[in-house]
Amino acid sequence: MKRIQYHEYGGPEVMRLEDFEPARPGKGEVLVRVRAAAVNPMDAGIRAGRLKMVTGRKFPRGLGHDFSGVVAAVGDGVTRIRVGDEVVGGASIKGAGAFAEMVVAEEKGVVKKPANISWEEAAALPTPALTAYQALVNKGRLTTGQSVFVAAALGAVGRSAVQLALTMGASVGGSCRGSAVQEARDLGVSPVVEFDFDPARLAGRFDVVLDASGKLPLTSAKTLVKSGGHIIDIHPAPAKFVRAALPGPYEVLVASAVPADLEQVVRAAARGALRMPIAATVPLGEAIPALTEFERRSGPRGGKLIITS
Repeated sequence: MKRIQYHEYGGPEVMRLEDFEPARPGKGEVLVRVRAAAVNPMDAGIRAGRLKMVTGRKFPRGLGHDFSGVVAAVGDGVTRIRVGDEVVGGASIKGAGAFAEMVVAEEKGVVKKPANISWEEAAALPTPALTAYQALVNKGRLTTGQSVFVAAALGAVGRSAVQLALTMGASVGGSCRGSAVQEARDLGVSPVVEFDFDPARLAGRFDVVLDASGKLPLTSAKTLVKSGGHIIDIHPAPAKFVRAALPGPYEVLVASAVPADLEQVVRAAARGALRMPIAATVPLGEAIPALTEFERRSGPRGGKLIITS
């Protein structure tokens, strides 16, 4: 079997497409033959060693998390998933290895793939859509008739949040770059503002403020949010956790694998209510140059980069 892996933390130059022996699935795990995998910005950060306290120093390490594929084997204790099931999900932060022909993942990290969405569409969902859902529902406690502001409304998490909030019966405002204002409006965002907007224009209008960019000033978020509302930051850092422990509307989300939540976003995709644009699709054997370019440009323009195998 082939996978993209690395033998030390570092930049794109440490990536190698190499033979590997897939592990047998352990208790509560499944082995999946990968059909498609999606690239997320966090993949490069993990490979660079930014989470080495979690990922450790055992090499080689696989790269990539979000995938779709067919279950090839299951470990002890697996009850929801069977061999032959078509699934979508994500490998754990420590496990990784989705940019491969086969990957091991925890059962709780995968759900069955609806027949009416493609392998590529399914692989694009897990990290951004699950993060958006848990931010809106678990942290923001969003309900019908409320209003949401999404900073970076056209990024992967932001776009997911906009679509999911609309399906929940909320109204959605947000920010994006100036050249993409019409695209945001077409998605259902109103009002739309550019990144350098004056928050005073929208003071106190939103029940939930989701900072999908990690760059919205807290003062701006506090201006936007209603009394009793929620500000959710999806870019964790030690100082942010300290801030979140203080009284006030500010909270930090670390998304986690919850099958019921992932099923919700997958169902939304099956209904046509959640779509992630795909910018490019490349086969596994040609993926390293595409991944290198992805990092150089801070992501593909126009949507997700998908690796097929």
